[in-house]
This record gives sequence, C-alpha cells and structure tokens, in this order.
Amino acid sequence: MAQDPRPGDIADATGAPGEGEGSAAPPPPSLEESLRAVSDAGSASLGATVDTLRALRGLISADLAMARSAAGRGLAWTAAAVVFGATAWLLATAWIVALLERMSGLSWLSALAVATLLNLAITGLAAWRASRFFDYMGLHATRRQLSRLGLFDEHGEDVDDPAATAAPPAGEPRA
Repeated sequence: MAQDPRPGDIADATGAPGEGEGSAAPPPPSLEESLRAVSDAGSASLGATVDTLRALRGLISADLAMARSAAGRGLAWTAAAVVFGATAWLLATAWIVALLERMSGLSWLSALAVATLLNLAITGLAAWRASRFFDYMGLHATRRQLSRLGLFDEHGEDVDDPAATAAPPAGEPRA
C-alpha cells in the first residue's frame, strides 16, 4: 500500500521543485497590490458599517415614532379611565352617605363626615404609597455607580451616600 504524502514531503524526489503536473504556484502579489487589496477591504468594511448604522437609525426612528403614538393614545385612554373612575367613586360615596343616613339613622352631616374621613384616609394612604414609588424613580443606585466611575458627578460627592452626609465626629470642624 502506498502512503499518502505528508505536508512538507517532496512529491517527486527525482523532479525539480518547479516541475511536475504543470501547476506552478503564482508569484505572490507585490506590496502595492497587497496594500490596495487591504485598502479596498477596509473601504468595503467602512461602507458596510455606515449602511448598518443608517439602518439602525431608521429602526430607532420608526420605534420612537411608534412609541410616541402609543404614549399619546395611552394617555388619552388613561384620562378617560380617570374621569369615569372619579365619577364612579363620587357615586359610590353618595350611596355610602345615603345608606349611612337611612340604615344607621345618622344625620346627613354625620354621614357626610364619615364618608369624608374614609376618603381622607384612602387619600393619605395613596399619597404615602405614591411618594414611596416616586422615590424609587431617583435612580439612586445608577447615580451612585456613575459617580463612582466619575461620570455625571456634579458636586464632587454622592448625595445618596450616607457617609458623605453624616455629621463629622465631635472635635473635628466641618469643611
């Protein structure tokens, strides 16, 4: 059995390196041709990058237009929900006042006072919960990380860092 030639082995020990089956390797390109090929490849790569960025800009533009339209429609439907919800709440409060006056024998003034206290308690609870959620919108962790990176550090110190706002120990003057 004949063995397959390995890379680096000479195919025909008797023949000259350029002789053989008539397939001579082409000479390597000149330096100028190589530089031109690299330049052409770089230009093609830059053109593809520009085309990709244009397509991405078009996609973002279309996405923002769709989001803007959806936000407007969402706000309109939210306004309708608020109006009808407030109307329903007023009617429910009127029913509660009428039932308190009829069923428990309270006067109109007393029934209105009970309904008012109920509404004020719910309003206080809602305001407290809303303030807690608005506090989360401060992006405290993100601002802290960005200030550690040295970005968006307006005052030179982190306003959310408890160590920065803590009182200095007694005997040290405040800077």
